[in-house]
Amino acid sequence: MRVFIYLLISSLFFSCNNKPASSQPDKQATVAVFDSTLAKKLGADDYGMHQYVVAFLKAGPNRVQDSTKAVELQKAHMKNIKRMSNEGTLVLAGPFLDGGELRGIYIFDVKTIEEAEELTKTDPAIQAGSLAMELHPWYGSAAIMQVSGVHKKISKIKL
Repeated sequence: MRVFIYLLISSLFFSCNNKPASSQPDKQATVAVFDSTLAKKLGADDYGMHQYVVAFLKAGPNRVQDSTKAVELQKAHMKNIKRMSNEGTLVLAGPFLDGGELRGIYIFDVKTIEEAEELTKTDPAIQAGSLAMELHPWYGSAAIMQVSGVHKKISKIKL
């Protein structure tokens, strides 16, 4: 029995560590190469970062109680999100799932709080007082600028 276990362990070790050279990862191939064209397209600085404004969507003082009106308001809210995304000003958006006071997040590709504030004023849920926004300047990866394009490729259901 000991011989069998030894042979089993040895064969597993051998099979895991003696792959043909062609299947071994090329350490140089895994190192990312700086792409100046992509960096410029995404507005990246030398660290690959970009300035954004983050909006925390909070439960507003006028939460809609009527379920029909709430559904209509949510549709209008989503239509506005899609519009801002298509314009390129809204880079990322999504709800928080814990049902707390924080309802969701927006990441805007704008330089100032004032610009983001003007965009938030176009949201029907903000206009109705169902949501309120808290805005903050934020410094994050410029790669976030590609989220929308990738998302369109992986979502079966289009909003």
